[in-house]
Amino acid sequence: MGPRYDAVIVGAGFGGMGAAIQLKRLGHDDLLILDREDDLGGTWHVNRYPGLAVDIPSSTYSYSFEPNPHWSRLFAPGEELKRYAEHVARKYDLRRSMRFGTAVTGAAWHEDHWRVTTDDGETVTARYLVTATGFLSQPRTPDIAGIGTFQGKVIHTAAWDSVNLTGKRVAIIGTGATAVQLIPELAKTAAALTVYQRTPIWVSPKPDYRVPRPLRRLFAALPVVQRAVRLVGSTILEMMMISGVVHYKQLRVVNRIAERWCRAHLRRQVSDPELRRKLTPDYSFGCKRPTFSNDYFRAFTQPHVHLETATIDHVDATGIVTAGGRTDIDVLVLATGFNLWDTNFPAFEIIGRDGKDLGAWWRQHRFQAYEGMTVPGFPNLLSLNSPYAYSGLSYFTTIECQMKHVRRLFTAMHDRGAAVFEVTQQANDEFLGRMRKKVAENSVFSLGQCSTAHSYYFNQHGEATLLRPTSTIDAHRAAGRFPLAHYNFAPIQAGSEPVQAVRGALGPEQGVREGDRA
Repeated sequence: MGPRYDAVIVGAGFGGMGAAIQLKRLGHDDLLILDREDDLGGTWHVNRYPGLAVDIPSSTYSYSFEPNPHWSRLFAPGEELKRYAEHVARKYDLRRSMRFGTAVTGAAWHEDHWRVTTDDGETVTARYLVTATGFLSQPRTPDIAGIGTFQGKVIHTAAWDSVNLTGKRVAIIGTGATAVQLIPELAKTAAALTVYQRTPIWVSPKPDYRVPRPLRRLFAALPVVQRAVRLVGSTILEMMMISGVVHYKQLRVVNRIAERWCRAHLRRQVSDPELRRKLTPDYSFGCKRPTFSNDYFRAFTQPHVHLETATIDHVDATGIVTAGGRTDIDVLVLATGFNLWDTNFPAFEIIGRDGKDLGAWWRQHRFQAYEGMTVPGFPNLLSLNSPYAYSGLSYFTTIECQMKHVRRLFTAMHDRGAAVFEVTQQANDEFLGRMRKKVAENSVFSLGQCSTAHSYYFNQHGEATLLRPTSTIDAHRAAGRFPLAHYNFAPIQAGSEPVQAVRGALGPEQGVREGDRA
């Protein structure tokens, strides 16, 4: 049985939609986009907790080719991101390819195509498989004794239940970027709020201004103005995360400035020196994802909000017990993040050529993927949420780098009359060597103090393999110029149905340079 679809894309978030848009541009229109949720949007559909907003400037958190002039704030609230996702799906006619409420349980390479199985027992076939399950898609429940015995309400931030917290005694476990947004909102209604912190977070002021309607109309009429704003925002993010983190050795002063900026923000909002001490990270800026907020620190100065830093011993039917005592609660909120490395790389079983298991291979031979996208032994697989894939602070930087890689790869494949691609082992090994060297010799992950960060940037082996240790400019350059000799291409096997590829609609910049055709 040959392939039924040109490609199966697993995930209907921004990554999966970006891949679908690029494949359609390349002439692959017969797509199936599967998602276990009941609608599109990925994290912006699943997450609905109070205070949800993008934690970087909205102008940078969108496709550059599809700017949104209608953001109401510099840091747009979550419902606007959801509406933007719906707009993209509608404009690029993606909904007709989407199937919701369908979880993928496994995929296996068979001769020259992928067979993908779902939780309802169906098997679908496709020439190409794209995994776009996101980096933060598998919620993590903390391994705390007795948590299952708690008789009150338990809510994970990734499955928010709109419970009325007025007059309730609330506890929240976790102080990551999600909790920074949520805690001030909980403090507004809860009678008592106890925040259980394992690791403090670097927080800087948030210039969260409303975008005036006249300016929004200007963005719509003159997109070049919004592009200029996007450039400014991207430059600031690049300085914060790339210059001071990836190039920590060369630009350590940038890292120090970021730390001082965050410390000054904390001093302005919290006068109690002991509380400031508890809220101040003891790890280097950038070891863990930093965030922005104007009211997070201030929330802890309210009399009914208590910061607890003692280790949780156990949870019982009515409260939480630490070494310092016991706190009775009515509602327990879990802001404990996501399980990246144990269950998300990959998010389901993927079996490649000769029975090669991707999850097992990653764990036995280090987490790795050529240019953060392809893996030797797995033909026609595009793994978007891969080691060394994440570039910069905006996920859209990563998405558009990967879209550029797909354009170059598929254009070369079409030029050769091929339908199967596979990265070479040598190219993969050389890329892995470069990435590991850059992390070890330049980044804050190796040269800074990260041992106490408890950061999801690090895998279970203690290696920082999530972020790509290069500038975003270098990442885009590599996506458009990687040597085509790094891939092996093969024709469709005899007897298989050909996949039609139409390139006439592509602009001249999307072709392959003459010197790369050999």
